[in-house]
Amino acid sequence: MWRNNKRYSRENPVANTPEESPENLSEPTGVPAPEGAANLIDTDYKIGQDNYQASPLGVNIDIHGAVFAVSSLVILAFVVLTLALPEQSTTVFDGIKNWINSHMTWFFLLAGNIFVLLCLGLILSPLGSIRIGGAKATPDFSRPSWFAMLFAAGMGIGLMFYGVSEPLSHYGTAFGGTSIGEDGVRTDWAPLGAAADDPAGSTRLAMAATIFHWGLHPWAIYAIVALSLSIFAYNKGLPLTVRSIFYPLLGERVWGWPGHVIDILAVFATLFGLATSLGIGAQQAASGLNHLFGLGSGDTTLVLLITGITAIAVISIVAGVDKGVKRLSEINMVLAFLLLM
Repeated sequence: MWRNNKRYSRENPVANTPEESPENLSEPTGVPAPEGAANLIDTDYKIGQDNYQASPLGVNIDIHGAVFAVSSLVILAFVVLTLALPEQSTTVFDGIKNWINSHMTWFFLLAGNIFVLLCLGLILSPLGSIRIGGAKATPDFSRPSWFAMLFAAGMGIGLMFYGVSEPLSHYGTAFGGTSIGEDGVRTDWAPLGAAADDPAGSTRLAMAATIFHWGLHPWAIYAIVALSLSIFAYNKGLPLTVRSIFYPLLGERVWGWPGHVIDILAVFATLFGLATSLGIGAQQAASGLNHLFGLGSGDTTLVLLITGITAIAVISIVAGVDKGVKRLSEINMVLAFLLLM
């Protein structure tokens, strides 16, 4: 990560042109200030002005009132409904999943390829020479630590399991062909149009699907989101939130409800994405513990595993990137290499 640890405030409106330097920026809370020449976006918005801040029991709380309230209420309602109506929820979710698998495959493939081409274009264009954090920014972490965080906090447990299992599972589903339900939508997991009773075709589809899921395409998607957040926060001086990316399109309206909606949708996407990975990871860990030590793999074990994993994640985040996320990522990389040996 190319940035420095100096911080600035909107109350000190300097460094708003490439010729001006933010070296004399003040030190209130905010995002790290660019090091060297910068071109900050000129806005009247003060970072954190709409946030609720408190320190109960020595724990600092800094949340956006509107985004947190709406997100938490909707998520709570979702959890209560799914727990109260498990069978109906399963039917609804299966229907949504099958419809997406039947009608949106083209969109996933097209979007993934567009992200890859966009990343290649950024690399080859003059934009690829922009340094995150300012023209004179230096890296905070070594390359091994940075790569450890990329894989541990990016791909996570999915790469360890699905990187190996997907070729086999996709081969089986592709070889079995497609399955159409009564409503006319597909209910199978076969890649694309499948390759029923065709070993060679099933092999090609299985490897293509695995490479699409774990090769350049996911990294390109991660990179575009991460670069957008980084540029607008560390180079343009806006809050480190998804709404900041839309400032060129929405202008000052991004600080109102249009921006609130964007951040709320980002919360939903992040939560449900992480919940899926966490649930699958807990099931994998429970199965491994059952196989090695004979421990039960029921709901109690899953709840304990999810609670423990969540607690470790919270501790690492509270400890900060350097003391928490970096160290935990390095430990994960060591464990991953031990598994490969």
